[in-house]
Amino acid sequence: MPSLRISPWRIALILLIWAAALTFAFRHGWRLWQTPLEAAPAPAETSALAVWFTDPASAQAHSYRGGPAAELTAALEQARLSVDLAVYSLDLWPVRNALLEAHRRGLRVRLVVEAENADTPELQALRDAGIPVHADTGEGLMHHKFLILDGSEVWTGSMNLTAESAYQDNNNLLRLRNPQAVADFQREFDEMFTDGLFGPASRPDTPFPVFAVDGGRVETYFSPDDGVLAHLLETASAAQEEICFLAFSFTSDDLGALLLSKAEAGVTVRGVFDEGQAHSNRGSEYPRLRAAGLDVHLDGNPGLMHHKVIVLDGQTVVTGSYNFSRSAEERNDETLLIIHLPEIAAAYQSECTRLVAEGR
Repeated sequence: MPSLRISPWRIALILLIWAAALTFAFRHGWRLWQTPLEAAPAPAETSALAVWFTDPASAQAHSYRGGPAAELTAALEQARLSVDLAVYSLDLWPVRNALLEAHRRGLRVRLVVEAENADTPELQALRDAGIPVHADTGEGLMHHKFLILDGSEVWTGSMNLTAESAYQDNNNLLRLRNPQAVADFQREFDEMFTDGLFGPASRPDTPFPVFAVDGGRVETYFSPDDGVLAHLLETASAAQEEICFLAFSFTSDDLGALLLSKAEAGVTVRGVFDEGQAHSNRGSEYPRLRAAGLDVHLDGNPGLMHHKVIVLDGQTVVTGSYNFSRSAEERNDETLLIIHLPEIAAAYQSECTRLVAEGR
């Protein structure tokens, strides 16, 4: 009878492969399981707006499950007509799968992506399925992060559709159900996808830069064509009591000067910078604001502090893909929303307060 003995080196090899497979599954379970856990309720929601925040310290985030990405994936799975997506980077498999399934269901699915990130396996899988994926042709970045679903709602914010952005970094994801918002973002998408216009070639033709919603109002601006910085400075200059900001890249001298001026006038100014960007960015405003005695901190997250948020008097919030930098103002395709709605601003205020407390 033949011997069934297995040599020790083969046993060791089997155990090594088994351990590696377990480690991979634990670290990248979102790729294998592909079905996110149910996300927590939105911290703020009105009839037209809802917002979610990533939580890198949570148990679900550690296993790459749940969170804002789960909400977005669920919305994609419920879409019935169309998906238009403009995103800087995409490697989330649940989102990829939802886009492929939407295409199989007969929906019109179209993407605009940043050229530097256009060759990922996830995007190639979409192309192979027959989904049109257009890369930008501008010198700056196609830095948007927005989706238009069924021509009836917009999802946007600071979160790229990547595992790191959704689970390791601090980000926000906002949903707007409003016809004016949809018209604004659809015009921006069509300008890129259909007309091939990016960066400074973009037209200043946002249909509804200001519109009413839920008893408040929302301002929608796209750079570099809408003069975003001027609107941002005008809004921030109206703060009377407190300004709280969360910034990935903050090199704008004009915005830094405004914060210093408001602090000198008695307005409480506090905020958090991403540590890596604060140290590596040429012209970072962190040393300047810190030297002036403002309550500013470096983030306490091993991942990125990727928000681009300013909360004013707890009543108004600025958010979007727009970093507070010259490139965002003059070269990149970006989104900036100014939301004058206390219910939504309160959620961002809580997020800002939490991250200031965690900062260093």
